[in-house]
Amino acid sequence: MQIRSLKIAGYIPITIILLCQSAYGSSWDPGTKASNQGGIVNTRHNLTQSFLIFNGFLNMNPYRNYYSEVCVYCHTPHGANKQIDAPLWNHTISTTGFTPYTTQTGQAGTPGSGSLMCLSCHDGTLAVDSVINMPGSGGYNVSQELSQSNAFLNVWTNPSGPDAFNHFPLGQAVFSCAEFCHNPSGGLPDFRAFVVGKDLSNDHPVGVNYPAVGTPDFKIPANEKAGKAKFFGGDSTLNKNDVRLVYGSGEYRVECTSCHDPHGVPSAGEGSTFIGSFLRVDNAGSALCLTCHDK
Repeated sequence: MQIRSLKIAGYIPITIILLCQSAYGSSWDPGTKASNQGGIVNTRHNLTQSFLIFNGFLNMNPYRNYYSEVCVYCHTPHGANKQIDAPLWNHTISTTGFTPYTTQTGQAGTPGSGSLMCLSCHDGTLAVDSVINMPGSGGYNVSQELSQSNAFLNVWTNPSGPDAFNHFPLGQAVFSCAEFCHNPSGGLPDFRAFVVGKDLSNDHPVGVNYPAVGTPDFKIPANEKAGKAKFFGGDSTLNKNDVRLVYGSGEYRVECTSCHDPHGVPSAGEGSTFIGSFLRVDNAGSALCLTCHDK
């Protein structure tokens, strides 16, 4: 293992930990019943869990609203969240209370839209089914943009199986049904692995400006899609497997979506298994880290 620290004028110093491939191998990913092929329908991010056979998805109905639609847990064609610059965002977000990565000389900024989308589930404070606009008519509540109302969520009637008796955030509990949902060997995974929490001080910085041209130890992305991203890629097309700096508030910054694509990235072309942990680039040999860090 190598540990390297660097200090850059005007930017926070970052400690880089490079783990040898023998320790972690390729991109880590927990067991799942989803095939992780073809599209988001076949991944853990399909919160309807329709990929399960024998109506296994019914096991989760008591703990989250079953909206019967894959995309609605994050997106809506109408009445989207106006508090975040994200594509037709439908989930409640939390914008405050985060503890940023920090050092003696500075700290990362506030998570931008490219991180708040992910943190709306992965900070573990909001229910995975906390949406603004439910399917159908009469299920819209603008106050859901920034706060979760269980009274509103309880209005929903599950079209299949029992109604939810509660609305749980990610990692609140480990249920016996987890063996149907996550682990093909029958063991129970630890849901806490998915919960980043509000304390981001021990995570890679997000909401942080990328070092300027000429800064030691950093590679500079050669391509730009104005107003959207600067990115590392073989051509001028912004592809799913291109690590990127996300545009927001007039700056290009490192965010969760710099390295992760929540819809999945095929590991070897169309139809292949998605890269683990929804990464844009497989991290075998620290390939993802070395996309940006010049070591």
